[in-house]
Amino acid sequence: MTSEAPVKHAVRVQVNERQYEEEVEGRRLLVHFLRETLGLTGTHVGCVVGECGACSVLLDGSVVKSCLVLAVQADGRAVVTIEGLERNGSLHPLQESFVSRYGLQCGYCTPGMILTALDLLARNPRPTEDDIRHGLAGNLCMCTGYMQIVEAVREAATVLAGATPDLA
Repeated sequence: MTSEAPVKHAVRVQVNERQYEEEVEGRRLLVHFLRETLGLTGTHVGCVVGECGACSVLLDGSVVKSCLVLAVQADGRAVVTIEGLERNGSLHPLQESFVSRYGLQCGYCTPGMILTALDLLARNPRPTEDDIRHGLAGNLCMCTGYMQIVEAVREAATVLAGATPDLA
């Protein structure tokens, strides 16, 4: 019985505004490519079946669950992970609001929540509480009870719109 090496494919992908060219197996998941090949461990591996959202990233500006996307499917595309949000040592307003509104506890779901919220705010810059809850429905959190997460997204929406947030 002979054992052949898995077929590898060349992948060129822009991740957090940086170009990468790597060889990957056709079955390699994007989440594993990001974490193990590129060392971007902010993208978490949760359920690996698309239920929890811990692995959510932006692919060409839209949120995807990277456990459901093959690395070869990202070829020629742009990916943003949680590491790609900070600018010049400053957190993104969504990251800041998650901290100020206590929208995280263990932090496992936080990167996926933030990237999903970023996608929501790009499509709907002034979401209602129902819009936020519906927009985040594909992301699970075992710690916070969601109210703080909803408040964090509302605060970030206000900040991103240029208004002063109500910190009550």
